[in-house]
Amino acid sequence: MTEHTEQKSNSSRTLRGKVVSDKMNKTIVVQVERKVQHPLYGKYVRRFSKMYAHDENNTCRMGDMVLIKESRPLSKTKRWMLVEILKREE
Repeated sequence: MTEHTEQKSNSSRTLRGKVVSDKMNKTIVVQVERKVQHPLYGKYVRRFSKMYAHDENNTCRMGDMVLIKESRPLSKTKRWMLVEILKREE
């Protein structure tokens, strides 16, 4: 009998973005920018996504640049966790 050993990778996705809302308790909204190439004209176009992230200590403020990582579902919309604050808004 042969044994199958599966290795699960612990490399979860990390994204960098800007905090656009900190009004909720222990939750921030992070706007993530990505650049995609237009299929016909070839020009790079900016696309934005908003991610809800868990901020345990309510340390983030609007305008901060943050690093978030993917996690298990924490609520209906929250799927990300705050890793660190990269740059503070002054």
